[in-house]
Amino acid sequence: MKNIIPFKKDVIFKTNLSEITSISLENSLSLKDDTISGDFIISGDYKVSDKSTTVEPFELNIPFEIVLDDRFETKKATVDIDDFYYEIVNNNVLSVSIDVLVDHLQEKPLVEIEDLVDITPVRVVLDSEEDNMEKENIFESDRSSKEENNLIEEKRCIEDEDIPVQNEELEERINSIFSNSSFDNEVYVTYNIFIIRDGDTLDSIMEKYNITKEELEKYNDLSNLQLGDKLIIPNSYERN
Repeated sequence: MKNIIPFKKDVIFKTNLSEITSISLENSLSLKDDTISGDFIISGDYKVSDKSTTVEPFELNIPFEIVLDDRFETKKATVDIDDFYYEIVNNNVLSVSIDVLVDHLQEKPLVEIEDLVDITPVRVVLDSEEDNMEKENIFESDRSSKEENNLIEEKRCIEDEDIPVQNEELEERINSIFSNSSFDNEVYVTYNIFIIRDGDTLDSIMEKYNITKEELEKYNDLSNLQLGDKLIIPNSYERN
């Protein structure tokens, strides 16, 4: 297989360039592995002007390097010059064009399917979003302090049920509320402790427990609610 590699170079002369009276091209190109490198050596004579009877010698060394496509086998390949031509541009530029011939190239054989390594596909099972969230909570718990762990566990375990009061401040608050309660003797009250979590709003809490804001305000300070705050949710029952 043959492959032609075109090369072009514009050489600016320091003097006027009217005519090339003689020119020759030699090269020191060599092929190593997949790379062709070397020099083009262009020499000859030229006239400075049309009226000049004398000629001036010149010699140009132009470096060349190119890497061949890796799909070719180059062990038996040879490098030569296939064509060479030139022209004078603007009376001081010698534009040279050189076609480099690479012969005896061979395409590397394609890899047969049987030669490929048998790779067994691996099925990756992704955790569900819920599992990922649970893992994130675990990692976060590991990084948190013991006090934060207790708060997270308390948020997980307590949900809308009657529980004993374990916080002294909350207990004092509840006792104070019931000691000043205006409920008559025919009504008794139980209460739930609700911990505010992400996504909870005052409206959603009132709707969930079917309670008004005024009733909640009797037992809670609703002016500055934050995540983790505890709300007292009263439940009133008439005696039979």
